[in-house]
Amino acid sequence: MRTTITLDADVHRLLQQVAHKRKRPFKQVLNEVVRSSLGGTGMAKPFAQPVYSLGRSRIDLTKALSLSADLEDQELLAKTRRT
Repeated sequence: MRTTITLDADVHRLLQQVAHKRKRPFKQVLNEVVRSSLGGTGMAKPFAQPVYSLGRSRIDLTKALSLSADLEDQELLAKTRRT
């Protein structure tokens, strides 16, 4: 969002020094300073999902769908026999 603001000369100079020191655009430094003074963190931390090794698979799942279909068929036959 574009907004016009009037900064005191000393504040402008301090922001320019910080922008130069951090090698960041003036606009970005200004937003970070305002955000942090209002209680924000300034920059959101990137999301990092923890990853855990599950080890080698002990079950061969290459024919899992076929096995599932067979089990489903057996259950259906068992239900029809009961009734």
